[in-house]
Amino acid sequence: MPQITTNWSGVITNPERKQSYIRSVREIDKNIGSFLSFNPDLPGSDTTVKGALGGMPIAVKDNIAVTGHPLTCGSRILENLVAPYTATAVQRLEDAGAVVVGKTNLDEFGMGSSNENSALGTTVNPWNNDRVPGGSSGGSAAAVAAGLVPLALGSDTGGSVRQPANFCGVYGLKPTYGSVSRFGLTAYASSLEVIGTLTRDIDLMETAFGIMSGIDENDQSSVSYEDSVVPGSDISSVVMLSVGNDMLDDPVARAYMETGEALRAAGYSVTEISLPSLDLVVPAYYTIATAEASANLARFNGIRYGYAPDFAENPADLMKKARHEGFGREVKLRILLGTYVLRSGFQDQYYGRAQKIRTLIRKELESVFSSADLLLMPVFPTQAFLKGDSEMDDFKQRLADVFTCLANLSGLPALSLPIGVENGLPTGVQFMAPSFGEQRLFKVARNLKDTFPLQTPPNYLDIGSLV
Repeated sequence: MPQITTNWSGVITNPERKQSYIRSVREIDKNIGSFLSFNPDLPGSDTTVKGALGGMPIAVKDNIAVTGHPLTCGSRILENLVAPYTATAVQRLEDAGAVVVGKTNLDEFGMGSSNENSALGTTVNPWNNDRVPGGSSGGSAAAVAAGLVPLALGSDTGGSVRQPANFCGVYGLKPTYGSVSRFGLTAYASSLEVIGTLTRDIDLMETAFGIMSGIDENDQSSVSYEDSVVPGSDISSVVMLSVGNDMLDDPVARAYMETGEALRAAGYSVTEISLPSLDLVVPAYYTIATAEASANLARFNGIRYGYAPDFAENPADLMKKARHEGFGREVKLRILLGTYVLRSGFQDQYYGRAQKIRTLIRKELESVFSSADLLLMPVFPTQAFLKGDSEMDDFKQRLADVFTCLANLSGLPALSLPIGVENGLPTGVQFMAPSFGEQRLFKVARNLKDTFPLQTPPNYLDIGSLV
């Protein structure tokens, strides 16, 4: 685990710095809207904060449980829910000295690529407030990009950490499935989603991942990471996904090509490949994700907790009204689609076939990593798009998930990293590694960080300037 250096010392424990920090975050976030709730339960000045993270303030996406904090999932149906327990990943960070200062905005239940599907708030891109921050972990990405916190947690079901990290110009890690406990993450698509991290510092990302990872008795899908880790010390070969000229906007295509050139200059062997199953990625992903969403969201019915209508004739009427009034349009659409593909007579035709495609994708990627250390791909075909952009409607956003869904369908780790800024907006790429190959991702990010140094958006909070 790398030794991290930080100028966040005393932000939590020093009364003057603490109050200055709180004022600054609230002032900056008035224009960004990254937090749904900013409630820093900070220790007093006489508290000694120990651990690898040393009292560092962190933000957590509002679909991950933190005791005493809201757990809204960006939905009206859970608007007043307060978490009664803490997710394992968060607890491990807190045990290492981190302090959760707030919960960040998201597309409702993690369903979206722009953060425009939240029922409870609007988040914009810190680089340009007319642009979206990406989704669904857009609040976490915006908070890190603006300097409000050095580390934020998100969830990644089909790119929901990497895509907003890419739009906001920060690092975004989607870890190997099972390496980080999902206990405390509100279930959307259980076989696809993981808890990931967003930072501006690759050493901090590696440290946080090391703290969070490992087996958890509360999550049967978790594994002993140390027993499975693939070393990253000796990596030399990278394959680039061959991408047609019509698939990427010019700034994204330039960043992609520049990354390949930088890798060659750094001594990597770089070749291009194609993936025959690429055209099947999006339909397979959305079939599986919506089917699992239909099952997982059935529990939100207005009876035990969450939103309930003022009046209902009977329990069936209550559930119908609660779900109709509590869920947003995108959530309803995915539940209906998932219910359809699971219907008797349709399950083999749709869900079963999607699972077979998923197996095919895994085998293709296993073949890739049998002869290469890393796979380089774009993150999203465009830079951050305008809010309400008719040229990037819901359907086009789903098609644009083609590069990020691969890692979720296969369970493999992937890291998005910033490459530069063009037209006032960040550009980036992502690397994928074989299972438990996060060390390879951290290594290549370090090798490129001097070539592509991180930049800061307007009104960035320089924590070192706080009195």
